[in-house]
Amino acid sequence: MVTVDTAERATETRPRRRRGIRQTRGYRVFQVVNAIVLTLVVLVTLYPFVNIVARSMSEEAYIIAGQVNLVPRGFNLDTYRLVMSDSMFWTNYRNTVVYTVAATVISIVMTTCYAYVLSKKHLKGRSALVGIAVFTMFFSGGLIPNYVLVTSLGLKNSVWAIALPNAINVFNLLVMKAFFESLPVELEEAAAVDGLNTYGILLRIVLPLSKAIVATMVLFYAVAFWNSWFAAFLYMDRQELWPVTVYLRNLIAGATGAENVGAIAEANEVQAEATLKAVTIVLTTLPILLVYPFVQRYFVRGIMLGAVKG
Repeated sequence: MVTVDTAERATETRPRRRRGIRQTRGYRVFQVVNAIVLTLVVLVTLYPFVNIVARSMSEEAYIIAGQVNLVPRGFNLDTYRLVMSDSMFWTNYRNTVVYTVAATVISIVMTTCYAYVLSKKHLKGRSALVGIAVFTMFFSGGLIPNYVLVTSLGLKNSVWAIALPNAINVFNLLVMKAFFESLPVELEEAAAVDGLNTYGILLRIVLPLSKAIVATMVLFYAVAFWNSWFAAFLYMDRQELWPVTVYLRNLIAGATGAENVGAIAEANEVQAEATLKAVTIVLTTLPILLVYPFVQRYFVRGIMLGAVKG
């Protein structure tokens, strides 16, 4: 009885001691400082986007006077109607969706296959394959050789010019490789005993257990391809093949802004070119902002699973 009572008292005192440690003054100070720093980071991150949204809904005079900050001045949506009535904007928007989906699917397939192969320690030549992948992180052929290669392969003016040269991101490859290495080897051995071949093990055992890391890689690749403009600017000769990011780039650079401002003037809708750019930026980033919350729950878990092995 004495030993039991002693054990019970010991178990009762342990949580109290831990709670006392967690509620020390230093820890409370840390919590306050941490909350303040994170709040400042959030505010600094949100400010540019909120400012762009406010500018997109403001009139020219207030933007030129620098009076638009976080709240729209002279609220109107005329520029939104103008941009959304431009058929070329929607054509480029559709191109962006097609390019992003196709390129992301290709990248996920190739990255998954390559990472799964590299995760096998018994593979002959594994070190060489890893070295080749890592080498490309620091060295590349250069802009002109890449352009000559893509042109000679007949990939210009097609989605392949965007998808294939950037199909595998080495950082994503190494993260996915580390995740596959963390999976229990016994699962694959049991599946092999049951008669599954390599492809069956990958499709029926490994991938169902890899939803978090695959969703994270989908997010990484989709955002990268959605925001990409230079490859399309380099390899697309016709305006109807451009993604919306090139449309936005030309608008900001003044290549297409003049026609849009002229169209506004003809319609007696006095808006600044800055408003036009802000509206296009908002419409361009909106889909990614809407998709991100649905995959965010996989994001941190996928990165931690792929980056920490133990």
